[in-house]
Amino acid sequence: MNAILVIGGAEIRAALRNRWIIAATLLMAALALTLAFLGSAPTGTVGAGPLEVTVVSLSSLTIFLVPLIALLLSYDAIVGEAERGTLLLLAYPVARWQVVAGKFLGHVVVLGLDTTLGYGAAGVVLGAIGAADAESALAFAGMVGSSVLLGAAFLALGYLVSVSVRDRGMAGGLAIGVWLVLVLLYDMALLGLLVADQGRTITEAAFNRLLLLDPADIYRLFNLAGFAKVSLFSGMAGLAEQAQFGRAALLAALGVWIAAPLTLAAILLSRKQL
Repeated sequence: MNAILVIGGAEIRAALRNRWIIAATLLMAALALTLAFLGSAPTGTVGAGPLEVTVVSLSSLTIFLVPLIALLLSYDAIVGEAERGTLLLLAYPVARWQVVAGKFLGHVVVLGLDTTLGYGAAGVVLGAIGAADAESALAFAGMVGSSVLLGAAFLALGYLVSVSVRDRGMAGGLAIGVWLVLVLLYDMALLGLLVADQGRTITEAAFNRLLLLDPADIYRLFNLAGFAKVSLFSGMAGLAEQAQFGRAALLAALGVWIAAPLTLAAILLSRKQL
């Protein structure tokens, strides 16, 4: 455990020296504050509070932004250092799975700080002007926490990519491919499948299970259909009533998306010739 913490601490220090990490935090804070201020405009029309509007807006933004940041952090975590000849940790009496776990832990902390500080700025502002009740605050906190979990899932996928190839350029291409498939193409393919099927074979239960095959869809279900006030404003109240999975089950599904790729990455690295 000590080795994992040491490796994680080194990754955190290295990331904090990286200017684009600081830029990403500032970008997330700027976007969150902008959406928070703009989100208060339609409150009187649709009956939703500013915090619910902000949760919907930030959830939609997070699905595109956080997975991309996570993959950029992790795609060369192993293959990049191996290619540069700087993966010196393997020369020490440290298990390879500890290297993966330590690096992953460091990147999760960095991504968690980015997300919490960036999105937390909007929550603090809205809380200061009295725009939040208990249920809205819970929805906002759930959005921030699940955003970190979504980022962790894509970090794990980035590590899996990083140990699967021997070339940093190929790892970058595969990481972008993962982002395109899971963030954009999967939902388009699923929609096309539903249109073509016309309800003949894909039942409601099957559709709910298909959504679990994409961490971005799990995140969307949790935030846009998991809280009553938010689901009303997001237009997903009907889906929320039909959903077969509660918030705990959806968080567990995100946990599987973290654990499975990370475990596979550790197994592949233990067998890889470096």
